[in-house]
Amino acid sequence: MPTYQYRCLKCEHEFEFVQKMTDSPLTQCPSCKGKVKRLIGTGAGIIFKGSGFYSTDYRSDDYKKKAQQENKKGAASEKSDTPSKTDTAKSAKAEAS
Repeated sequence: MPTYQYRCLKCEHEFEFVQKMTDSPLTQCPSCKGKVKRLIGTGAGIIFKGSGFYSTDYRSDDYKKKAQQENKKGAASEKSDTPSKTDTAKSAKAEAS
């Protein structure tokens, strides 16, 4: 059940009251019996705890294995595509000669 906030228009007393959404709003202040107004609340905060909230939690073992293999292949092809320092030094010497 939600918690609603109220403010008295007479004494400005603010209070909270737990009631069903289908219940009618309160009309009297518990302190002075004056007229009350229901305030607009900010709502409840959401806290994600535990497993099941990350994309990796939903992946199957087969998917994880394939992803690891693709990452290894990608890393190997990057190494072969980029020239090493020794390759760069050799080509610089060859151009100088």
